Amino acid sequence: MATIVSYTARPRRLIQALLLLLAVAVGVGAYALVGLGRFDELPANLLQVGIGALVLVAVLQIAVMWRAPYADPVILPIVVLLNLLGVTMIESVHAANEIYGLRSSASADRQMLWAVIGVVLCVALLVLLRDHRWLRRYTWISAVAGGVLLLLPLVPVIGSARNGSKIWISVAGFSFQPAELAKIAFAVFFAGYLVARRDTLALAGPKVLGIHLPRWSDFGPILVAWGFAMAVLVFETDLGTSLMFFGLFVVMLYVATDRLSWLVIGAVMFLPPAVFAATQMSHVRTRITCWLDPLSGENYSSCEQISQGLFGLANGGLVGTGLGEGRPDMVPHAESDFIFSSFAEEMGMVGAFALLLLYLLLVQRAIRAAVGISDGFGTLLAGGLGFVMALQVFVVVGGVTRVIPLTGLTLPFLAAGGSSLVCNWIIAGILVRLSDAARRPAARQVEGTLPGSPARSGQEAIA
Repeated sequence: MATIVSYTARPRRLIQALLLLLAVAVGVGAYALVGLGRFDELPANLLQVGIGALVLVAVLQIAVMWRAPYADPVILPIVVLLNLLGVTMIESVHAANEIYGLRSSASADRQMLWAVIGVVLCVALLVLLRDHRWLRRYTWISAVAGGVLLLLPLVPVIGSARNGSKIWISVAGFSFQPAELAKIAFAVFFAGYLVARRDTLALAGPKVLGIHLPRWSDFGPILVAWGFAMAVLVFETDLGTSLMFFGLFVVMLYVATDRLSWLVIGAVMFLPPAVFAATQMSHVRTRITCWLDPLSGENYSSCEQISQGLFGLANGGLVGTGLGEGRPDMVPHAESDFIFSSFAEEMGMVGAFALLLLYLLLVQRAIRAAVGISDGFGTLLAGGLGFVMALQVFVVVGGVTRVIPLTGLTLPFLAAGGSSLVCNWIIAGILVRLSDAARRPAARQVEGTLPGSPARSGQEAIA
């Protein structure tokens, strides 16, 4: 007869617990160094930050042991470390502004509060979402929700513009960037839609310049995604958000069909609108000018942010000025858009590369989960979330270092802002759930009868 048993797999919860404690030690230690660097004394709220961080990681550890015991043990420690490093840099910027009599728009206490909310939602997701495939039931609901969220800033009463982009809403004194939540909804929608249509979309059409193009009848989905991205670009004047959503769809389309032609088509479709925005929209045109020549005399006043950010990067050198020893007060929005510049100034090129390696490892773990999951929906969802995080890091760091024009996106887990931090914690929870499904031991069939069990007929055997 045949009997079902499970492969032996190690949950590795002890490894995760040790890595979480290491992340807290590094993060809280860095926070203490900021106080010593700025005021020659430990921060007054160091104990609260340390205890709060320990409580949060304890809750995360218990939730994972209970609901996702086979999850990747590296994902949450990386996220916790990035979050605490972000709190550290926000405190450094806040302290520098306080010393030089400037107003701060963010504080470490507020960021820790948002971290608590993010962790609570992450744990709630792990508890309630027992199987990631449940999300597939809400494919079209996610599409509608994502579209509504992305267009909310256009509502006259609640929509607000900042730095030339209309991507914020303000309700009862609280500001929120709905695009952060919309990217999760669209990732779920794209994964559910493409896993159902990938066989059709993978069919080859005419061959042009050595590349098999899709059939003309299959261009509908990418045209809809392109039109939506263009609406964001035109009406919200935000090239970064437009690029993020269109890029997410094109890459997930490529993963689903394994056809390189979709990437080529996506690039060709996005290039003309980008050129139009650079030449016809004053906000985007200014960013292009600052990308090409920010230090010239006639451009310096409008390009002060990126110019000061470059000076901060240069001031950091190889090993940095030290935590709490930089001058982030000289850089506008040093705690949000330019937090990478603030970090690189105090930690140097070595610290900046270490930070990028953390993001690279987090993306690698998402891709690893995508490869290990047996169902197509989970593969596309994990790959899409990993890509959107990688794209966001590239766009932000590339804008600060003048590799590409500056956009309005923020660095995940590091930059100040509640909407970004909370939504990225939700993404972390989804990745933990997906990695648990990828590493969970599969059942295998063993021939023979267990000792002491009665013999059964072939129809009764469990296959």
